[in-house]
Amino acid sequence: MSWIPFKIGQPKKQIVPKTVERDFEREYGKLQQLEDQTKKLQKDMKKSTDADVAMSKSAVKISSDLLSNPLCEQDPDFLTMVTALDTAMKRMDSFNQEKVNQIQKTVIEPLKKFSSVFPSLNMAVKRREQTLQDYKRLQSKVEKYEEKEKTGPILAKLHQAREELRPVKEDFEAKNKQLLEEMPKFYSSRIDYFEPSFESLIRAQVVYYTEMHKIFRDLTEQIDEPGLTDEQREKENEAKLSELRALSIVADD
Repeated sequence: MSWIPFKIGQPKKQIVPKTVERDFEREYGKLQQLEDQTKKLQKDMKKSTDADVAMSKSAVKISSDLLSNPLCEQDPDFLTMVTALDTAMKRMDSFNQEKVNQIQKTVIEPLKKFSSVFPSLNMAVKRREQTLQDYKRLQSKVEKYEEKEKTGPILAKLHQAREELRPVKEDFEAKNKQLLEEMPKFYSSRIDYFEPSFESLIRAQVVYYTEMHKIFRDLTEQIDEPGLTDEQREKENEAKLSELRALSIVADD
């Protein structure tokens, strides 16, 4: 014969109004969604800054590798062009690092601190649920004795059950009231909390791309050949490539 665990009976009396329970579920659901969104945003921001750092470091490495290419020793004009590119890439990397540091300080870290609040909130909700279960169990116990014949022993047990119920009921009502009051306030506070972070993010991007415009404008002025369009450069490259393909060492068998 299998063992059947004891199941806590549900009270017949509706101890928490359905409207109150719906309000609680709605407010807590909003906070759960906020927690998920905050964690996702923190993760995405970290990915973005990591990608930015990797991009600028790769650009610096490319220009550095070009500088060490033997072609630079043979062609002074090419050396001048690559030197200008290397300088521009290092400037870009420097501004990018400033941007990433600012985003880390004003966006990612505040997101991380905000996320750290949720475990305490979730624990408060869990304690409220545990107290509610105790409340239901004891209310069911009271109802059971209220339905029995009112003998001396039963009345004594009823009195004891009611005494056990009273502090648990008060504790639940206090926890429930506090959460229903504070959860909407916490949810509303997200706007004032995050607004400065997102303003800082936008400003950091604006400053960075403004500087990038200046850097690449200067670079263009240094390496651009007047009167030569991109289409003309493409034709020149194709002509040179055709010459290379005509060499016997690269001819098809």
